[in-house]
Parts: sequence; C-alpha cells; structure tokens
Amino acid sequence: MSQPIELPTVNTERLLLRAFSVNDGEAVRQLAGDRRIADTTLNVPHPYEPGMAEQWIATHESLRATGELAVFALALRESLTLIGAMSLQINSRCSHANLGYWIGHEYWNKGYCTEAAEAVLTYGFTDLGLNRIHASHLARNPASGKVMQKIGMQHEGVQREHTRKWDRYEDLVIYGLLKRERQSRQEG
Repeated sequence: MSQPIELPTVNTERLLLRAFSVNDGEAVRQLAGDRRIADTTLNVPHPYEPGMAEQWIATHESLRATGELAVFALALRESLTLIGAMSLQINSRCSHANLGYWIGHEYWNKGYCTEAAEAVLTYGFTDLGLNRIHASHLARNPASGKVMQKIGMQHEGVQREHTRKWDRYEDLVIYGLLKRERQSRQEG
C-alpha cells in the first residue's frame, strides 16, 4: 500500500483549491451535469443524477488514504463558488500520476484551469515527489490540450480510437511532463 495523501488547501491568484465536502454535492451535480462537460470528459456521467456527486465525493477520503487519488475542488477565492475539479490519479510504484480536470461551462476560457493545473503540478512534483505527470484529452477537445501545453506538458502522441464515449470510438491525445523538465522551465 502507498502512503496516505495529505491534501492541502492551496491558494492561487484567483482560486482556492481544497478537498471536496459532501456539501459540494449539489454544486457538482449542477456543474458537471451540463452535457457539455460530460461530452468532453471520459469519466463524467450524463445524466448526472441526484446523489451521484455525494457518492463520488464519499470515495475521496479512502482513495487518499491508500495513496491512489488526490482530488481538489476548485473554487473562486473571492466568493468561494465551486467551479470545477482537478485530480491526480497516482501510481506510486512508478512515481507518476494522471492529471484530470473539468471546469463548469460558465468558467471556460478564463484561465482558471491553467491556473489550477500549475498549482496541482507544483503539489504533485513537490509535495508528492512524483517524477512524471501525464494527461490526455479527446482529440475533438483541443481546448483541453491547450491547457496542457500552457503548463509545459509535451505532446507524446495519439492513441487512435483508444476509448469509447457514447458509443463512438475516440482518439486520445497524450501529454506528459517530467519533474526535471518542470524544474528547468521554472529556472529558465
């Protein structure tokens, strides 16, 4: 078993990254329940039924305890309004993690995802001591790839028809970043 994960509260210029609470359930359902969110992600269901968000949130503590997952709620610092989620799915044996995220449609194209991702990269490389963080996006969702590029991830390839979304095969575009590349980028 891996080490339990301590999930800090992280402040960025405009955001507060924190653990989810069961009280976030309805906001998650409202935001993630938007078909546009489910359409561009692999793991967000649609329709997002009542109770599903609370069930998802209830899994976070046990997955942190086993060192498998760190999930941050993304909230606006000024109002504490929940706007999305960002996670690291961790493989401690290989010292890497998969970065995943979704942002409510109302908050798209405002730089929030990039701002949160920078903070989560720092957490992953510094606090968790990861060597590599990778991410993927559906080929038809290039906006997600732009976030990956902005945070310094390198394009690593395309897995053709690698997954299925709503009975349609989808290509996955893969990005990755090594700890030493991140350090070099910060020093340069």
